[in-house]
Amino acid sequence: MKTLRSLRFLIVEDEALLAMDLQMMIEDAGHRVVGEAIHLADVRRLDDDIEPDVAFVDIQLADGSSGLDVCAHIRRRWPSTIVIFVTANPKMARLDRFGGHGLIAKPFSRAGLIAAMRYLNKGISDPPPDQVPPPSLSLSSAVASAWSARRGDSAANRFN
Repeated sequence: MKTLRSLRFLIVEDEALLAMDLQMMIEDAGHRVVGEAIHLADVRRLDDDIEPDVAFVDIQLADGSSGLDVCAHIRRRWPSTIVIFVTANPKMARLDRFGGHGLIAKPFSRAGLIAAMRYLNKGISDPPPDQVPPPSLSLSSAVASAWSARRGDSAANRFN
């Protein structure tokens, strides 16, 4: 197994306190936040070179912006970024239809978020993860299929 690495996170959340909590949990887990945004226009203004490994994206954002549009933008701009919806409206996220890789429902616990980040890190550092996803993380069917069994070829381990 490869050594897990520090991941780069993008946070797209319009609730300031929740964004600060997410940032603290991400950093406490040994990762770093490379960008923060409260709506699609903010994401568009970010530097191309931040190249996040994971984006935590709320669905309903400031100024009537949608996390679904943010997800589509991220997938075009940074194709290897894993988009995880973090939302109180999990039924709105229909992952396979809207291109998200996974979902964490609000409210979430610190332990649940840490477990989800650990699982994602294993999937990024040494795909596919050698464990089932934690209960705090729901995966799209594409990701679940790609990570369901360990495969030897790198193409079988990709899900974007």
